[in-house]
Amino acid sequence: MNSTDSEGRIRGTKSREAFRTISEVAEELDLPQHVLRFWESKFTQIKPLKRGGNRRYYRPDDVRVLSAIKKLLHSDGYTIRGVQKLFKSQGVKATLEQVVELVAPVETSPSPEANHLADGKIEAIISRLKNIRDRLS
Repeated sequence: MNSTDSEGRIRGTKSREAFRTISEVAEELDLPQHVLRFWESKFTQIKPLKRGGNRRYYRPDDVRVLSAIKKLLHSDGYTIRGVQKLFKSQGVKATLEQVVELVAPVETSPSPEANHLADGKIEAIISRLKNIRDRLS
């Protein structure tokens, strides 16, 4: 299990409020860097800081917008024009509030009851396999 420090970040990672490079955002969102650059040209809401050598630094809000765009395009079936209209009609903030899955997915683990049921099923399968093995030998 990962532990967190006093700023709420997982040890060895950046704070949630830290600026991120395009490679970090691309890795976090599982998208190629050229897609992020393309979306910048299509969505004025994404405004990374550009420093020396035109290096991009994405703010946490930019990452949230990119994550919402990814979900709307890839999971919900919107087109780029559809997402643009959604942002224009509802506003980015309202749209972000409606998008359920953001950058940090919720980790889930099976309940103790589910583990107990799985153990019972596994035991039954093992028993059946042993019976089959005995019949074949």
